Amino acid sequence: MIRDVRAKPFALEYPPKRVVSLVPSLTETLFDLGAGDEVVGITDFCIFPENLDRPRLGGTKNPRVEAIRALQPDLVYMNLEENLERHARAIEEFAPVFVTEPKSVADVMALITTLGEIHERQQNATRINSDIKRELDAMPRRPFTFACAIWKRPWMWCGGDTYISNLVECAGGRNVLADEKRYPMRAPESVKADVIFLPDEPYLFTEADAREFDARVIGPFPGHLFTWHGARTLLGLRFLRSVAARFSAPSAC
Repeated sequence: MIRDVRAKPFALEYPPKRVVSLVPSLTETLFDLGAGDEVVGITDFCIFPENLDRPRLGGTKNPRVEAIRALQPDLVYMNLEENLERHARAIEEFAPVFVTEPKSVADVMALITTLGEIHERQQNATRINSDIKRELDAMPRRPFTFACAIWKRPWMWCGGDTYISNLVECAGGRNVLADEKRYPMRAPESVKADVIFLPDEPYLFTEADAREFDARVIGPFPGHLFTWHGARTLLGLRFLRSVAARFSAPSAC
């Protein structure tokens, strides 16, 4: 029996053939698993793989429910943070909804395994997870403290219970806001860390923002390397490994 993050059971007698993905990172992961032919609808923000030719169904926060209904999906993927519960309830009137929320790289690997089982792509899921594990094993893990901003006006940061925090921890980082949940608000001058990460999404940080810090700043850089989970976790880890390799010594972090 397969269960989603809500512990809701799914008794799938056969792999779904008409899938709608309202989670951009899962859209990419489904294609990487070899299940792209089963995806019949995606969001406006699904940019990977490039040049997707599937129907666009609105944003993650404002999907067109009736357009989803018209596609007659046999499974719809959603995410607790990216999507809204009221849309899930509306969609569940005509299609099963599988909800995800990975908070760590280990969660991502478990999710990839689950997706492989749902779509009968277990071999591809094992391949992706093996690549992730190899990247984890190759990580320098040089210790450093860090903080990762996700918004400005007001400044907001990733707390210790976020996927981004765990991702950076895999490279040896220690989140200075690890005791905070979700996205605490802090003025930049109050955040003291060896390394400040400034991704370019969901907020488009600039070089001017980077100059507000005395610490080493990584960014702005492609935010999807930190914010997208699934197959892109591998690219996020590779990016972190390249960043960690530039640290000359633990004392420099």
